Amino acid sequence: NTETKQSTWEKPDELKSPAEQMLSKCPWKEYKSDTGKPYYYNSQTKESRWTKPKELEDLEGQCSESSVTVAAVAETEATMATVATEEQPSHVPAQVAEVSSDVTVNSTEEAPSLYNLVLLYICLFCSNDVSKEERPELVKKVYKWNTKEEAKQAFKELLKEKGVSSNASWEQAMKLIINDPRYSALPKLSEKKQAFNAYKVQTEKEEKEEARIKYKESKETFQRFLENHEKMTSTTRYKKAEQMFGDQEVWSCVPERDRLEIYEDVLFYLAKKEKEQAKQLRKRNWEALKNILDNMANVTYRTTWSEAQQYLLDNPTFAEDEEKMLCCFEEHIRALEKEEEEEKQKTLLRERRRQRKNREAFQKFLDELHDHGQLHSMSAWMEMYPTVSADIRFNNMLGQPGSTPLDLFKFYVEDLKARYHDEKRIIKDILKDKGLLVEINTGFEEFGSVISSDKRATTLDAGNIKLAFNSLLEKAEAREREREKEEARKMKRKEAAFKSMLKQATPPLEPEATWEGARERFLKEPAFEDITLESERKRIFKDFMHVLEVFSCLLLNCVLCVCSRKGSESEEDEYHSKKKKRSVSKSPSEHSSSGESERSYKKSKKHKKKGKKRRHKSGGWDTSGSELSEGELEKRRRTLLEQLDAP
Repeated sequence: NTETKQSTWEKPDELKSPAEQMLSKCPWKEYKSDTGKPYYYNSQTKESRWTKPKELEDLEGQCSESSVTVAAVAETEATMATVATEEQPSHVPAQVAEVSSDVTVNSTEEAPSLYNLVLLYICLFCSNDVSKEERPELVKKVYKWNTKEEAKQAFKELLKEKGVSSNASWEQAMKLIINDPRYSALPKLSEKKQAFNAYKVQTEKEEKEEARIKYKESKETFQRFLENHEKMTSTTRYKKAEQMFGDQEVWSCVPERDRLEIYEDVLFYLAKKEKEQAKQLRKRNWEALKNILDNMANVTYRTTWSEAQQYLLDNPTFAEDEEKMLCCFEEHIRALEKEEEEEKQKTLLRERRRQRKNREAFQKFLDELHDHGQLHSMSAWMEMYPTVSADIRFNNMLGQPGSTPLDLFKFYVEDLKARYHDEKRIIKDILKDKGLLVEINTGFEEFGSVISSDKRATTLDAGNIKLAFNSLLEKAEAREREREKEEARKMKRKEAAFKSMLKQATPPLEPEATWEGARERFLKEPAFEDITLESERKRIFKDFMHVLEVFSCLLLNCVLCVCSRKGSESEEDEYHSKKKKRSVSKSPSEHSSSGESERSYKKSKKHKKKGKKRRHKSGGWDTSGSELSEGELEKRRRTLLEQLDAP
């Protein structure tokens, strides 16, 4: 509204046609669902339905009747516009269009006749001719968009061109863009609002980024201003700086909190800068003094301050600053001491390097001896000393600290010995591949020739080969000894079986029997066949007959001992019976004394019997006081034979 300066989304009642006014008064309104299907809602009764109500159909019928009149008016307008264009071709201003529309609406409301309408349009064109000279021509630019994205972009460009900010409302933007043809680029209001919101988000981001960049530039400008200002030092306080620069724009464009942080950083930078400048100045002064000291040939790392002071006082550059002169002299002397120490370290390193090279050369000399077979794991220092001492590399090792030639020799031999087990496995593999088994009669020359014929023997130590040969030879000797023992055991078992055959002969062999006479009796026995040598059979038979003779003698002696013991026991019993008879007539005291003597006699007798038992047990016999039968004697004879036959 140009008078009240108001705008609204809904069409005002003044601009509505009679049909629209009639429809707006009807409580039934037409809406569309999400699927696009129309439905009808009554705002008074809160009723909704899919079919069109009868009241709404009646109103639409009345509106259609009035639309016929409007169509006739529109046709008349078109005819009059064509006539006016032929008479004077020019563009109709917007105000004329508005007036014509008002006239059309009023004519519709009042339903004028065709004659009145013609008169009205003639008046309008006349007024257009009158105001043509006063008002300029309005040329409307035509826009065309192929896609929806282009239309949306054109709408955003319109907003940007009109200067719509990110915090502007839709009503504020409408006032700026509604008269532009690009406003109709998006037909729907929702699309326009969506594009407007997207434009606001994008504009807000751009504004924030611009503000951030501008703020960053202002901070950098402020920092450079403070760092490069001649009145700023590392000791300048913030209050004083605020008094000096507070009225300048570069100071006020930065917030207080950020300004304090930047100021602290600037003070730190200035302090570092001043320190570096002082250091450079001091360095230049010291270099000048150092050049003077360097040019003095008589100043060394042992020169004292009292000696050098007079030389420096003669120089007018440092004559007035003795403290600086002393500091520079101290630094110069320390530098000379450091150079001297570095030279000593270099000399020491060179000496250590020489000693290390001597050790490496001697180690290489030992490798050469080993490659030529002169040095191996069984070598001794005393044996190798004449060869080793004749080389210059041995003489170079003498007198230097650390490992001696003897130590290196021992270490080398120990390393060779440590390889023994691994090399022994290689030697065994070679012997297995060559099919050689070391026996007691195998010589070292044969063993060495077999080993050296394999290419794996090139890395083997000669001493380890000899040790491996000795080890294998010892194992062969052990196997031979074990075999001999096994043969001896088998022979003993055969001899035992042969003796058992002779002992179990039926009838038993007599002590005076001979081998020739008894040989025919045992020809078919397995024990006889097991012993193949006739001499062995004779020897075993002779030993058996000797044992049989000894056993016969022992048996005869045992029988005689038993008989003599029986006679002595009968005599003792007779003696005791007589003594008892004599002791009956004696007094009790005498009887007791005689009893004691008898007990002592029995004890002595028991001791004698125990001694005899021990002697008989040691001989394998148990001689009790009772008489032995013939069966027991035969049994003991066989036991004695078994003990004698036992190996």
